[in-house]
Amino acid sequence: MKEQLKVLIVDDEPSILMSLEFLMRKEGFQVFIARDGAEALEIINRELPSIVLLDIMMPNVDGYEVCGFIKNDIKLQHIKVVFLSAKSKEADIEKGYSVGADLYVPKPFSTRNLMSRINALALGIATN
Repeated sequence: MKEQLKVLIVDDEPSILMSLEFLMRKEGFQVFIARDGAEALEIINRELPSIVLLDIMMPNVDGYEVCGFIKNDIKLQHIKVVFLSAKSKEADIEKGYSVGADLYVPKPFSTRNLMSRINALALGIATN
């Protein structure tokens, strides 16, 4: 049932948005794009995606704030949050998980590895 899953990609880097959008569509996901945290929050409330691929360092509202908002809202808590970030120090990764991330993938990342991890998350969503 992955075809029905909505994915929101949030990043302020156009090349990352384009490549991730292509990958997700190729895998059969319905894709939404946001270029900053404020835009992401609007789309999250409107579309209720199943998975959010989220950069941390963005203008306006950062990824940690977006994740915290999702995980602290009862109607959004089911959304799986995957951080994709250049912040790869252990403290950054721990902070990501402490605000509620389901997965933390440091940049640069292997697209094959990323897709296998996202498909595993999607499978878990589809079977619930």
